[in-house]
Amino acid sequence: MKTTTFAVLLANIVATYRQQDSAHFFDRRVDYSAIKTASTILTVYITLFFSGGIFTSAYENLPLSSCLYETASALGTVGLTLGITPQLHVPSQLILILLMYLGRVGSLTLMYAALSGKKAVNSKLPLEKITIG
Repeated sequence: MKTTTFAVLLANIVATYRQQDSAHFFDRRVDYSAIKTASTILTVYITLFFSGGIFTSAYENLPLSSCLYETASALGTVGLTLGITPQLHVPSQLILILLMYLGRVGSLTLMYAALSGKKAVNSKLPLEKITIG
């Protein structure tokens, strides 16, 4: 995840706690679509992180903390390891390879490329006010 994505999420958290209508930086408002995209990226990264770690831990019968470390390293493309990667079986190695690729290319970029057909919508569904929290 890029630092700008993380900064947008933090600005949104601050704006929510201050009960402001929108997040902003340096007297500039952050567009709602940017916040929505940043939230989606965070959700995808967390899902990939935990899914890869849990799969590797269950398949290899290794401690979850070690597998999460390897998964975070692969997703972040930082190259750190606890030394268990050479001992992993092919399915676990393929998961790590996929996570390295998604971490480098960016999962949202890959999703946009696969699902790039945006439909023009002239109408919107009715708005519902939902209490959150």
